[in-house]
Amino acid sequence: MRPQDPPRARVRVTSPRTSAARTRNVSIASEIDEQTRLGEVYITSLMRSQLRLALAVLLVLAATLGLLPLLFRAVPGIADVDVGGVPLPWVLLTAVAFTEIIALGWFYVRQSERNEDDFSDLLDGR
Repeated sequence: MRPQDPPRARVRVTSPRTSAARTRNVSIASEIDEQTRLGEVYITSLMRSQLRLALAVLLVLAATLGLLPLLFRAVPGIADVDVGGVPLPWVLLTAVAFTEIIALGWFYVRQSERNEDDFSDLLDGR
């Protein structure tokens, strides 16, 4: 700038979209923490998947253990069968039932953790 030139007027430059709403990056975890409708949908989805798993395990358990009395009633001769000196109905109601309960418990925990891991991956954006 030379000394004889008049000073220039300052010009303010602004974006033409100053009135537009600003977008923000919102994570799923913050949606859940803020208890928004979307967060509620995610939590409900996790609870439903856990409920489906629990009902499936319960159905299998009820179908197998619940049918044992019907089996004993339908086949009366089963009470006369001995396994190692123990009546077969007692073996079925103890060893087989406990084995099934333990196996179903292991399966339930494993699947439940898988559901929660999938949900956690969803929260992390993976």
